[in-house]
Amino acid sequence: MALLGRGRDDVLAVWRRAVGLGWPIAVQQTLNTLMRTVDVVVTGLFSPAAVAAVGLADLYAQLPLRIGLGLGTGAIALSSQDTGRGADLDRDRAVSQALLIGFLCGLPLVAVGLLAAPSLIAVLGAETEVVTLGGAYLTLVFVAAPVRIVGLVGARALQGTGDTRTPMYVNGTANVCNILLTVSLGLGISVAPDLGIVGVGLATAVSRTLEAVAVVGAIASERTPPGLTRPRDPTITRQLIAVSVPNFAEGMSTSLANFPFNALLLLFGTEVNAAYHIGRRIYQQLTGPIYRSLSTVASIVVGQTVGEDDPAGARFAARAILVLGTVTMGVSGVVLVVAAAPLAGVFTSDAATRAYAVEFTRVFGVSMLFFGVFFPLSGALRGAGDTRTPFYARFLGTVVFMLAGSYLLAITLGYGLPGVYAGIVLSYVCWAAVVAAGFRWGDWLETAASMIDERAEAEGETGPGRS
Repeated sequence: MALLGRGRDDVLAVWRRAVGLGWPIAVQQTLNTLMRTVDVVVTGLFSPAAVAAVGLADLYAQLPLRIGLGLGTGAIALSSQDTGRGADLDRDRAVSQALLIGFLCGLPLVAVGLLAAPSLIAVLGAETEVVTLGGAYLTLVFVAAPVRIVGLVGARALQGTGDTRTPMYVNGTANVCNILLTVSLGLGISVAPDLGIVGVGLATAVSRTLEAVAVVGAIASERTPPGLTRPRDPTITRQLIAVSVPNFAEGMSTSLANFPFNALLLLFGTEVNAAYHIGRRIYQQLTGPIYRSLSTVASIVVGQTVGEDDPAGARFAARAILVLGTVTMGVSGVVLVVAAAPLAGVFTSDAATRAYAVEFTRVFGVSMLFFGVFFPLSGALRGAGDTRTPFYARFLGTVVFMLAGSYLLAITLGYGLPGVYAGIVLSYVCWAAVVAAGFRWGDWLETAASMIDERAEAEGETGPGRS
């Protein structure tokens, strides 16, 4: 404890705050993952073509997701900082402008979905049936893009104020609705029509619309800290975009890298590719809610603390959450390594696929320690407004090590799959090393102070503790 620069009680106080803020986020993320799992299971009952159609459509569905998460990062940074400094008007303007920008960003995707969805599936080389099914599903996903983005931005804006329970209730209700509609409309249960894959897409569109309406209603009500106001401050708009764009690029770099990396895995056979996705699904299902909540909590705590004009406290809180993250994710990694065989057996009965899945699961298990470094520190940097350092970390790790490094070791140097395993682990080592360097030597605290002062000056006020 002394290594963090303060006493045991101070560290425990940060941990209690982190757990109090984080458990609703973890529940929310668990339900999100469960919803996606149900979609896969239900479409698997239709046909292999339906599974392929949803899989290909989901590659494009990453676009509204990444836009929403990017703008959500901007919303959580500004709303947490303004909450910490007691600038309610600036906070409300930031939330309102983030919601409006998100909705407008989704409108072009509606047009793309209505006009070109089947073509987007066909360009990937899919057969006719997959194009037809995937096009219908993608159309519905893109039509719901504006409300999908609004739901993501609104949830993170609320989280930035310290309210992590309202997003959990809203998102949890929407996900339960999605699951029920997916099963009923997809399979035609009881009086519901049997719509197949269209029913699965319609369930997503309806649930995301309900989520957006509910989260905007919650923000507009007196039950939550922020409110809606006229979005008219260009300084806030500029800061939202400046913070959001690197985060969007960060997410898209990872999403786009999936294409060549899957092509590399297919060189070793279908079983290897399937095993990779099984291992990925295992670690995301079991540990994703933990490391994502650690990242969001770090953003909230650091953002509010720098807003209170306490840079030393922000750095200390980030270090305390880092220790919590490395311990938690380290234990999670041990669980993945030890339980890899029975976990992989849940997803496949094919002996070869299961054997490879066990290896991939253990590779991800070893990597969890580095997740425990990257996600708390990247969340802390984002809370201060520094989204470039996490982008550099993921871009370098993904391109240099996961793609180029894996190919070099596995193909060029002839190490085979162990070369791919090494490339995966090294990519996460790079993620952790770059954000750790940015946290240690970067100017993220100065970035936060500059953003706060700029908003205060634009509003014609002086922030707390600032001259």
